[in-house]
Amino acid sequence: MVLAVWVLLAGVVLPAGAAGAARPAERAGRGSAWLPFWGDVEGAYRDALAHADQLHTVSPFWYETTGERAVTGRPGAVRPEVVAGLHRAGIAVVPTVTETLDAAAMGELLHDPARRRAHVDALLGVVASQHYDGIDLDYETMAVTGDAAARARVRSGYVTLVDELCARLHRRGRTCVVTVMPRIRGAGAAFAYRRLGALADTVRYMGYDLHWSRGEPGPLSSRDWYARILRDATAEVPRDRIELAFPGYGWDWVPGSGRRATHVTWHEAEALRRRVGARYGFDADSGTPHFRYASGGERHEVWYQDARGVREQLPLLAAYGVRGRGLWALGFEDPGVWAAFRGEQAERGLGR
Repeated sequence: MVLAVWVLLAGVVLPAGAAGAARPAERAGRGSAWLPFWGDVEGAYRDALAHADQLHTVSPFWYETTGERAVTGRPGAVRPEVVAGLHRAGIAVVPTVTETLDAAAMGELLHDPARRRAHVDALLGVVASQHYDGIDLDYETMAVTGDAAARARVRSGYVTLVDELCARLHRRGRTCVVTVMPRIRGAGAAFAYRRLGALADTVRYMGYDLHWSRGEPGPLSSRDWYARILRDATAEVPRDRIELAFPGYGWDWVPGSGRRATHVTWHEAEALRRRVGARYGFDADSGTPHFRYASGGERHEVWYQDARGVREQLPLLAAYGVRGRGLWALGFEDPGVWAAFRGEQAERGLGR
């Protein structure tokens, strides 16, 4: 996943500092959010508080694992005062953990019972450290590295890890979340979606990077792609456990350069468009904005997402009976996205 903050709208607010997380059947019409450790962290935190009535959970993007016992906060990232403030606002805090181990290394860890248990112990230690309301596993390196055999080994071992982790979290009244990549560029081979959906309280599908930073320019998401994701997801995971995230950012490509595209938030993309005097374009097929400009003798192409695009794509969730929806990321997004989400809630009678 690109570094991001998710806003996933699908639940109820837990009491401040609650010991237990809401089960999926109880969560309807509100959301969760990833909080970044980089950029304008204070702005992202204020963004969460300003929309507390639309959020049930915030997931700080603070932790990573480099081994079975090494699940650590990124330098300077863990902010107890932020956790306390979110709890005071009635928002549950479910931090996200990413991993740095590739498919081969994760396969070894996941299939060793002693190492796997040590890893679950370390994850539970994170939950206890700040009285978190659960944990979110966003393990992607294992999904984009290795060959088919390595990813198949990860696939079976990861289910066992999630089974053990969720069971122990549930005994403590905590919530268990897994974030998965859709079936794109072979990443889906690492995830047994049906089995994960039977174990986790929430399965978060990353609905962005259809066109990614190292590829050719194009929309980060599209209606057709979302339809494929939702069709597959609802065939494998209970609908009330599915969350689909919308991008609140974009990429600035220099086509043909071979360079990785530059990440831009919605705020940065719009400021850039106005500064260079580019015409706002909207691709009706995908439901996403874009523009072009020239700089330093190079041609740039920018694709991103805004409130208009989210409004265009939101009806797909209703068509598949899915209420969980999200935004990557707090502090990145077009502020109008919140009104789009609220309007869709009102249409469904899901407001407060």
